[in-house]
Amino acid sequence: QMQLVESGGGLVQPGGSLRLSCVASGFTLDGYTVGWFRQVPGKEQEGISCIRTILGTTYYAESVKSRFNISRDTADYTVYLQMDSLKPDDTGVYFCAAGFPMYMSPMRKHDYDVWGQGIQVTVSS
Repeated sequence: QMQLVESGGGLVQPGGSLRLSCVASGFTLDGYTVGWFRQVPGKEQEGISCIRTILGTTYYAESVKSRFNISRDTADYTVYLQMDSLKPDDTGVYFCAAGFPMYMSPMRKHDYDVWGQGIQVTVSS
């Protein structure tokens, strides 16, 4: 069964950092585009970053550009999201997803076929 598992979430103070990991189970991420989406209470789910695993091409939403960095480790088929300078507005549930979108932007949920269960990120003092 194809699954994605996120890890690395938690509670952090404003200005702090977290690194999320996304690991595939039952398949490899090779060739996929892997995206990170987040669900903030009271708002629509937002696609914040994605990476094409073969070329390494990346996309960032304006809300996270210059603060977040997405990368992939081709050795262990893991995609990471390094989140720096975190703000309370970054609080939410973060999901990784894999698919074959034709375009990296805008990030559309229906372009991604495999989803993780999500992980909570809380930025609070």
